[in-house]
Amino acid sequence: MSLLLAGPGAVGAATGPAAGPAPTGVGDLLELVRAPAALSVPGDVLLGAAAAGLPTGPRTALRAASSVCLYWGGMALNDYADRELDAVERPERPIPSGRVTPGTALAVATGLTAAGLALASAAGGAAALRVAVPLAGTVWLYDLVLKDTPAGPAAMAAARGLDVLSGAAGSGRVRAALPSALVLAGHTAALTVLSRREVHGATPALPRATLAAGGLVAGTVLALGRRRGAAGRALTGLLTAGYLATAAPAQLAAVRAPSPVRVRRAVGAGIHAMAPLQAALSAAAGARGVALAPVLAVSLARRLARKVSPT
Repeated sequence: MSLLLAGPGAVGAATGPAAGPAPTGVGDLLELVRAPAALSVPGDVLLGAAAAGLPTGPRTALRAASSVCLYWGGMALNDYADRELDAVERPERPIPSGRVTPGTALAVATGLTAAGLALASAAGGAAALRVAVPLAGTVWLYDLVLKDTPAGPAAMAAARGLDVLSGAAGSGRVRAALPSALVLAGHTAALTVLSRREVHGATPALPRATLAAGGLVAGTVLALGRRRGAAGRALTGLLTAGYLATAAPAQLAAVRAPSPVRVRRAVGAGIHAMAPLQAALSAAAGARGVALAPVLAVSLARRLARKVSPT
């Protein structure tokens, strides 16, 4: 069954082309929320659950669904907040193109946020909401207030860290997931700072600092995995090497010539490196069985991105 939301002028659409844009379709909403990109989010939840020593099961699935809803809501809210800028820089996006009205985007953001909180409550009650509510609040605060301020990277990092903690929320073991959350938040913060120079380029010092941050992240992951057996340490090392191999070459290229194009490539590589980082942290936590799930999810997301843009 198709979901159709009336856009402006839809009531009189039968009178001819001048009546206004067509009703918003499912494809427009999928583009609004960057549907394929959300496949990177369950990896956070699986990581949090693994770090807390929790088995995968229905509650973990509910936490993952909650995280996806909050992510999609944040994407819709992002486009609502950026609608005037997108009208100039990205007129093909759903809102400036007229395929989705600002009111519809805000309603989608609100509804998905509410759904995410309801799913978190179902997964872990009030204890889970103690993580989900701050996560939702951080997303809204970032999109509406902090995005272009000096606090923006910290807010983005906090959202990613809280997303990891949501995997353990309601279990009484949230603190066990804190090291993994901090590592992923650190990677996110460095990447967000670099992303601010995508348009105008940077000095070599910035991608050099991002590269150093990646080395620190990798070293921390290996340190977290030292308490595992030989097989666990080997898998952690292999996945950590995959993280560095994904992110570092583009960052090195940006150090040599930090043009806007190379900075954008470095940011893209850093985003792709999120999956092997999630996997390496899961292996370091002793969850070898779920360590490859984030990599598989991102591979699927790339295939779906051919049909629905993730950016």
